[in-house]
Amino acid sequence: MQRGGNVHRRGVVAGILSLVLVLWAGAGAAFAQPILPVPDSFLAGVPLELDNPGGSAPGSNDWSCLPSDAHPEPVVLLHGTGGAQQSNWAVYAPLLANEGYCVYALTYGNFPDQPWPMNAIGGMKPIDVGTAQVSAFVDRVLASTGASKVDIVGHSQGTMHANNYVKFFGGADKVGKIVSLAPLWQGTYGTEQVSIGKSMRSLGIDDEVQAGIPACEACMQLLHGSAFIDRMRSDGIYVPGIDYTNITTRYDEIVVPYTSGIEPGPNATNIVVQDGCEQDFSDHVSVAGSARAAGFVLNALDPDHPREVPCRFVAPVAG
Repeated sequence: MQRGGNVHRRGVVAGILSLVLVLWAGAGAAFAQPILPVPDSFLAGVPLELDNPGGSAPGSNDWSCLPSDAHPEPVVLLHGTGGAQQSNWAVYAPLLANEGYCVYALTYGNFPDQPWPMNAIGGMKPIDVGTAQVSAFVDRVLASTGASKVDIVGHSQGTMHANNYVKFFGGADKVGKIVSLAPLWQGTYGTEQVSIGKSMRSLGIDDEVQAGIPACEACMQLLHGSAFIDRMRSDGIYVPGIDYTNITTRYDEIVVPYTSGIEPGPNATNIVVQDGCEQDFSDHVSVAGSARAAGFVLNALDPDHPREVPCRFVAPVAG
């Protein structure tokens, strides 16, 4: 009887130890991959910039990051007019980092010699100036991570820099996918100055101070019929070998008409966030914070593992 009891006790102890090891391994995995909070509003980037001027959004610009086998291509985020590496990407930087991507963002086309907050207003200089900065930044990301290509997620003017880079700045062999939020392939009949004004007022820069800031040279290049747009379109928008996804919103008040961002092509997918989800009222700004748009972005970056795209109410501007 005693021998049988010992065997029973050893079995119980072994079972307990196995359970402890399983729980420990699960806890270790959790600690190895901390989950960053993901805001549900594009404007969440404003307090980040106010608290840490010129900083990076959580989850981005970790230069020790090494791409995983699941996500071998780092993701570079390109902000819109008046945006910056932190203020534009409060949603996407932690979202993508939580998914296991190495995530990077820069501020381009700004005035670095100006004091903050003027130096945090990007996308102001001529587009080729900003694209040259993007090119150098991508090279830095590739050197740091050891990757052969990056994927790019752009918003507004950032979508134009992504394609300018692969078409005219030697980036075609360094990019696998371009995912565009509120692109304007045909230019716009609206004005990006509206977007700049919104961005600066959210940072507490009133209209009087704005009047003393150098004019946005890139804005005029984004108008329909500009020399920049004509050059981009002259031999077709898309570069062969790159997968394009265009995510647009019917309520875009900056890209006018919103269909400027819908460009057919054999290597392109065009999406309108309201198709199948009428309660998403994303405008030009809040589409970069919409959970629905983010779902489309994740599926575009990892098409082999599609997930259900949510549909929920999104308010203009605030998200």
